[in-house]
Amino acid sequence: MATSSKTTAAKRTAAKKAGAAAAKPAGGSSSASAARAMADPMENMQKMQKALAKPLQEMGERLQQLKISGAAGAIAANGRKDLEALMRANQKSYQGLQAVVQRQTEMLRDSIAAWQGTVKSMPSNDPKENIAKLDAMGRAAFKQALDDIRELADMAAKSQAEAFEIVRGRIASNVDEVKRMLKQSGGAK
Repeated sequence: MATSSKTTAAKRTAAKKAGAAAAKPAGGSSSASAARAMADPMENMQKMQKALAKPLQEMGERLQQLKISGAAGAIAANGRKDLEALMRANQKSYQGLQAVVQRQTEMLRDSIAAWQGTVKSMPSNDPKENIAKLDAMGRAAFKQALDDIRELADMAAKSQAEAFEIVRGRIASNVDEVKRMLKQSGGAK
């Protein structure tokens, strides 16, 4: 208990320091601080992936070390295959999530660069022209945002479909195994 409360307190302290560091303006441009802020979700996702995968890997290793024969061996082998399928599905899902986050980061960087370019190119003496440019930029940004949302949704759906296919394949294999066992037990009578 004491160790976990120390760990929790250390995490809170680190989070406060990170928040304070993020709140301080950096010596560089605002896009550099935005890039650092966008890198944090990827790091957090990687930590979460490792935390989720480690128990499954440890369980798989324990099951592989068991020396069991007969029906218990078959059950353990099926359990190993199930865990392997879950780990592969988890990996596919994680890779898809990584791809979505990376693409979102690219989209955000492109959008920021486009807005910065438009603002820099505005002549300061003609407000009507400035408003017209902002209006055109706003319309283009809205259309681009809709296209980006569709693209990200497609990426996420594809990733989840691939992960589901791994699990579906393992379920089908289990069903086939049960049918085979039922035939064997029915034929033995």
